[in-house]
Amino acid sequence: MVALLNSCRRLIPHLSAAAAAAPSSSCAPRARPISRSLRLLPVVLAMAAYSSSSGAEGRRLLFRQLFEKESSTYTYLLADVGDPEKPAVLIDPVDRTVDRDLSLIKELGLKLVYAMNTHVHADHVTGTGLIKTKVPGVKSVISKASKAKADHFIEHGNKIYFGNLFLEVRATPGHTAGCVTYVTGDGHDQPSPRMAFTGDALLIRACGRTDFQGGSSDELYESVHSQIFTLPKDTLLYPAHDYKGFTVSTVEEEFAYNARLTKDKETFKTIMDNLNLAYPKMIDVAVPANLVCGIQDPPPSEV
Repeated sequence: MVALLNSCRRLIPHLSAAAAAAPSSSCAPRARPISRSLRLLPVVLAMAAYSSSSGAEGRRLLFRQLFEKESSTYTYLLADVGDPEKPAVLIDPVDRTVDRDLSLIKELGLKLVYAMNTHVHADHVTGTGLIKTKVPGVKSVISKASKAKADHFIEHGNKIYFGNLFLEVRATPGHTAGCVTYVTGDGHDQPSPRMAFTGDALLIRACGRTDFQGGSSDELYESVHSQIFTLPKDTLLYPAHDYKGFTVSTVEEEFAYNARLTKDKETFKTIMDNLNLAYPKMIDVAVPANLVCGIQDPPPSEV
């Protein structure tokens, strides 16, 4: 199939040139029978258009990756468009971009069911609380271990359904005590390849810091190696942040090239102990707000 696709790609310029040069008259000579490769061209190109899912159930999944530039945060929208109501979930929304996200959801005709966090963020205020005030019926979700407020508390092994699709919850503490990774379901009726939303536990070629909010380098190393690196090699990894312009990685890539997590545990711990990172500028605002689902106290009224 790969060889056929490459062959068809080489043929496209020739086909375009031939079409441009072809006579428009009805007296044009009868075309020769086309080859099998050309007959299959539309099929091959259609297959090439699928980037993250395949098969009938893969096409049930609508997926969007959204970005908030000030905190370099990714928000992820997933929906089951095979369900009549098109139920959707939003992972790691940011308060500054709630209106953008809700506008997109409305345009796509989706019904937002859950607004979810991978952990209590320290670099931005979550949009979950604000979303709940704008869209009645939406439920907020966070791990029980985070000790934050939400409508639904999740633990390792739980499944979060939206239509016929679901996300599996994997506890991946270490960046914070309450970090989780959300993984698309494993089954013939679920998207393939699988997708994992890793929060700050695993970043592309890096990982989240471990020096506050109950963080532990030892625990993070174990979490990634036991809960993320054990997923199929082609699993697509989507982090909560990226600062270099990367958007997605895979288990196979990170297992081979992650600058920190490819090391043995003791070397990893030494690296993490010597990062010398600055104090997060938003932490004193973000963490208290995020512990209460992103709802901040209103400013005092003027007398």
